[in-house]
Amino acid sequence: MKTSLGIGAISLMLLFGGCNTTTTPENGQPGAPAAAGQPDQTGQSGQPGQPGEVASSSGQVDESMSYAPPALPVYEQPVIPGPGYIWTPGYWAWSSDESDYYWVPGTWVQPPEAEDLWTPGYWAWGGRSYVWNDGYWGPQVGFYGGVNYGFGYTGNGYEGGRWDHGAFFYNRSVNNIANVTSITHVYNQTVINNVTINNVSYNGGRGGISARPTGAQRSAASERHIPPTAEQAQHQHAASTNRVLLASANHGKPPIAATPKPGVFSGGGVVPAKAAAPYHPPVQAARGAAARGPNPAGSETRPPVTAPPAAAQPKIEAHPQAMQPKVEPRPQATQPKIEPRSQATQPKIQPRPQAAPPKSEPRPQAVQPKIQPRPQAAPPKSAPPPSGEKPKEGHEPPR
Repeated sequence: MKTSLGIGAISLMLLFGGCNTTTTPENGQPGAPAAAGQPDQTGQSGQPGQPGEVASSSGQVDESMSYAPPALPVYEQPVIPGPGYIWTPGYWAWSSDESDYYWVPGTWVQPPEAEDLWTPGYWAWGGRSYVWNDGYWGPQVGFYGGVNYGFGYTGNGYEGGRWDHGAFFYNRSVNNIANVTSITHVYNQTVINNVTINNVSYNGGRGGISARPTGAQRSAASERHIPPTAEQAQHQHAASTNRVLLASANHGKPPIAATPKPGVFSGGGVVPAKAAAPYHPPVQAARGAAARGPNPAGSETRPPVTAPPAAAQPKIEAHPQAMQPKVEPRPQATQPKIEPRSQATQPKIQPRPQAAPPKSEPRPQAVQPKIQPRPQAAPPKSAPPPSGEKPKEGHEPPR
């Protein structure tokens, strides 16, 4: 199996911001994938927000979205089913029902008419959103955004084969036709890429490819165009209904990356992606998925997003004001609860027992010597007066 040309090579510029690498592989096959192209990465032109090249209003613009599709996965090309088939590379399409990108596997398709070549569709930043420019059949390969889809679609023209007198000749170096004996119109031409190889899937905007159409490609845009065949339309519809192909489900690494024929999503020849750039789902899509809940019903609205700015001249975006950290009120320091100091228990002072005053015994009064009344001298016993004579009152009788 052939490995995808230019779809999965590392883009050091995207990974490390500014390093530019030019590779010239002999077979045009890339290496490992670069980081997924998100709107916040720096564009290859160094001009963030640069408008992409959008197709003229000829009915080719199909879808628009405000954030970029994932990076292109790396996968191998299935074996060609037979003569007359032309390879149409896989691409990311948008599902309005799922509000998500989904992968449309690359496949071998028979052109509607002889001498027709396939110009792949591409996403381009249109100034306000990413616009899908549908692919078409025509006598010349037109502009497809400079996107390196691989297998001969290097971003400029088609190196996988050419028409010659009504027969299509295949380039062995980029097509998986080695074991198909019925393929006799072949040639071998080394495809050299003198451009930075990466797996970015869109033109313009931040991180997008800065390619612009050449004069010949502008002329091809005005030529007769044939829209995708009915088989191609059915192939895309089948992919849109297969949930494993949603970017949010496969994280940019679809399990069905390419098929041998349109609409054949199982069985022999179906190949998965073997590598993919790191997948970073847009914040807006994550919010939309959260709002839809575990069982999306298809009625969800497209998540509101802020599109990258677009201007012909580099536009310096105003830095969003730094989000001030939410200042939570500083909890007041909890003052240690001061328990009222228990008053020291004063020792209960027992009233000092007053000294009992000495019981004063009544002092014995000194015994006064009992003074015996002095016996009065007995008055002299007077002789009774002579009878008949009374003593005079108040007068003491003579002694």
